Amino acid sequence: MPSQYRTIPAIHRLLERESLRRAVERHGRPPVIAACRRAVDRLRRRIANGAVDDAASRDATSAIEAEALSILAETTRPAYRGVVNATGVLIHTNLGRSPLSTEGLDGLESYLALELDLATGRRGQRLAPLRQRIAELCGAHSAVMVNNNAAALLLILSALASGRQVIVSRGQLIEIGGSFRLPEVMAASGCRLVEVGCTNRTHLADYERALTDETGAILVAHQSNFRIVGFTTEPAISELAALARRAGVPLIVDQGSGCLHDLGRWGLPPEPTVQGLLAEGADLVCFSGDKLLGGPQAGIVVGAAEWVEPLGRHPLYRALRPDKTALVMMDRVLAAHRSGRLEEIPLYAMMSAPLDALARRARRLASRLRRAGVPARDRALRAALGGGTTPEETMPSHGLAVAGGQALADALRGGEPPVIGRLVEDEVLLDLRTVRPTEDHTLERALVEAQSRLSDLQASGR
Repeated sequence: MPSQYRTIPAIHRLLERESLRRAVERHGRPPVIAACRRAVDRLRRRIANGAVDDAASRDATSAIEAEALSILAETTRPAYRGVVNATGVLIHTNLGRSPLSTEGLDGLESYLALELDLATGRRGQRLAPLRQRIAELCGAHSAVMVNNNAAALLLILSALASGRQVIVSRGQLIEIGGSFRLPEVMAASGCRLVEVGCTNRTHLADYERALTDETGAILVAHQSNFRIVGFTTEPAISELAALARRAGVPLIVDQGSGCLHDLGRWGLPPEPTVQGLLAEGADLVCFSGDKLLGGPQAGIVVGAAEWVEPLGRHPLYRALRPDKTALVMMDRVLAAHRSGRLEEIPLYAMMSAPLDALARRARRLASRLRRAGVPARDRALRAALGGGTTPEETMPSHGLAVAGGQALADALRGGEPPVIGRLVEDEVLLDLRTVRPTEDHTLERALVEAQSRLSDLQASGR
């Protein structure tokens, strides 16, 4: 056994290998040395356990080289890897919600007039250039932007209702995203939750009876990923707005999705729009920037200046404000909405993709894949908007069905780049509505490589 240890080369000898010299040039010396040491340690443990015979130990240098390169590939790859989303869920929470376009963001490589007023040369306010653009797009008097919609709601409640009561219907006490629970956010803001009505029916009179001198606001929350149907009642926003005005408190609507357009254009049921809620009398509307707005992660608050302006002065705002990347990207997304060029926003380009174009892509891909030995067929599918919007509705789509079951799904997820689809019975479904046309070749190559790996495993009996 000691002789086997003597075959392990010194680290400086390993670094003379051509592949590791190239790795040093690419990644730097410290990561490569760390990978070599880990590979050597693993071989020592295998020798100690009697898992290495004399023949294998004589080729220790090559074995350590290969293992070090494998370790290096794992430790130097991006922490957040790009994936091909073939799930058919357009706003996919686990995959970063709405996809983003990075075209035209060269300005981020330079310094920005982020908090500098170029006209006066004095310090400026970072949201000032964007505030009016957001407000005008939404039909509001003022706007504030923070880092996500949970932060937006927390800021509103902290600034306007801390230490006071906030009235909410029992049917809107939601939990979404695994950790966002409305009652807990309200408690964190320092306000006191007052539940009214029943799960399925809440009347205007329920809100009216709950009003006291301690009332700080009335809150309406978007139900996101669920719906209550059947024997239901809830007051109109206009009725709640009139009640809030009589009580001298704001009506806050957590709209959630950031819908600015009639979803009927894409064959989906209507979603309350931000503009519509404000027109009905809501004093404040908050929503996400990375759902139906199609922008970066953000929380946006729009509404009457008397209620919005205090938010930007609250101490929490500095902790919750967005960074320069989100502000620059949001400016581009807002410009696309203002101009009506929604196809510039990847989410809307996917929503608008014609069904016949998706079917043609699927047929071409399936034909090429079958010639390459992949058991694929084109198939009609149903895509979902996702992100807590229209949870019960889908839109027609087209894609691929590939035999292979869980083994194929795992192989695709472990590829480079990873491909994420849906497993239904023994087929992996790959929806092309969420795959950009420029990714078709990548998807085809990933399927061929995954099929090849599975065939090799089957041939080896594993």
